[in-house]
Amino acid sequence: MTLQAAHPPTFTRRIADLAWPILIGQLAVIANGVIDTAMTSRFSATDLAALAVGASIYISIFVGLNGVLAALAPVIGQLYGAQRHAAIGAEVKQGVWLSLFLTLAGCLALLFPQPLLSLAHASPALTEKASLYLRILALALPATLGFRIYASLNTAVGRPKMVMALQIGALALKVPLNALFIFGGFGLPALGGPGCAVATGVTVWIMFLVSGVIVRTNPSYRAFGVFGTGFVKPSWAAQRELLKLGIPMGLSYLIEVTAFTFMALFIARLGDVAVAGHQVTANFGTVLYMIPLAIANATGTLVAQAIGARDFDTARRIGHSGIRLAAVVSVTMGCLVWLGRGAIVRAYTPNEAIIAAALPLYVFIAFYQLFDAIQVTTAFVLRAYKVVVVPTLMYAVALWGVGLGSGYLLGLNPFGNSPRALQGPSGFWMGNSVALALVGAGLFWYLRRVQREVQKTENATG
Repeated sequence: MTLQAAHPPTFTRRIADLAWPILIGQLAVIANGVIDTAMTSRFSATDLAALAVGASIYISIFVGLNGVLAALAPVIGQLYGAQRHAAIGAEVKQGVWLSLFLTLAGCLALLFPQPLLSLAHASPALTEKASLYLRILALALPATLGFRIYASLNTAVGRPKMVMALQIGALALKVPLNALFIFGGFGLPALGGPGCAVATGVTVWIMFLVSGVIVRTNPSYRAFGVFGTGFVKPSWAAQRELLKLGIPMGLSYLIEVTAFTFMALFIARLGDVAVAGHQVTANFGTVLYMIPLAIANATGTLVAQAIGARDFDTARRIGHSGIRLAAVVSVTMGCLVWLGRGAIVRAYTPNEAIIAAALPLYVFIAFYQLFDAIQVTTAFVLRAYKVVVVPTLMYAVALWGVGLGSGYLLGLNPFGNSPRALQGPSGFWMGNSVALALVGAGLFWYLRRVQREVQKTENATG
């Protein structure tokens, strides 16, 4: 059945077929964080708190840089839909140059993290461990961004299964490496939380090198001209086009993640147990987020391919099918999380104090799933249309303004008038949940407007 002849149920199946390997691969990546949290919690509460702060900062930096590179996805997706395969290799090569420039900036931030760490008002021991964690990850950043280009290429052309296989293999390697570097052995010292960063560095470099060999030797990539087409210098025109898309996309990723980063930094003022409870909750929330994110990736890919083929009606219907699918799945998951919240928290840690700190936060994980699913899927559909500036502004106002602003007022209670139930970490989670509802509604309204304008332009020129 052709794309043009398909009906909405077929679109849903197409999205699901593309989404499941993306989801498994993403879960394998997130499982690295789950393993880090679970294993470090058995080393010491201070190391777990240092991991929470350090990981929040690293994720903010990585996600911002990764968001800029994400500009490759709609570009490659539209080229693939237009059957312009030879042009894909040129875009990938420009993406490699862009990743090198981004690596330089990212490594500087990771090597000198003191300005961000100072916001946590943490103890000297925690600050020292978090700094070491970040400096080790600076060595892993080039490979991490390099692998992201490979993943973007595969996803944009509808081939995510090899990415999934590499991510699962890296996870299998991460477990024994974590045990070795966190707890020590074979003559190596016990590093605690920073040992997670060493294990991560080893696995991401292996993934990156293997992915390069695959693209170089697998015949299925030959049509794209990534290898065998000569050395290409950075094209400033191409870089500007990528940055025109990538900077707003990177900012939107950064805004979304730093909402959680600053939550962790502010909550760290309340003590190690409070921030450890937040980390357990946030980590599981991130796991759940992978479900709508996979659907969003798949939906955005198929929408971009339809736009490249200039089939705008199909693009619109695929987008709406993806948003519906993400919403239904996320509501179901939210209900299951609420019913099983006790068992979930205890699977992370045996520490009763951390369990008591985490359990009240799971009410927010349960009910904001719908808002999160709508906003991320709608954002990816807008990116497929190469619409990125207005969504970024919406993220900034909602997540930084409403989310962090109200979270700070409720959670830290600077004026002494916050309801008792919302003081502490709960206040930050409430603020973030309200912000996600606002940005989800705003993005969906704007998508409908963009689709109407695109259809109007197509009717006028067709």
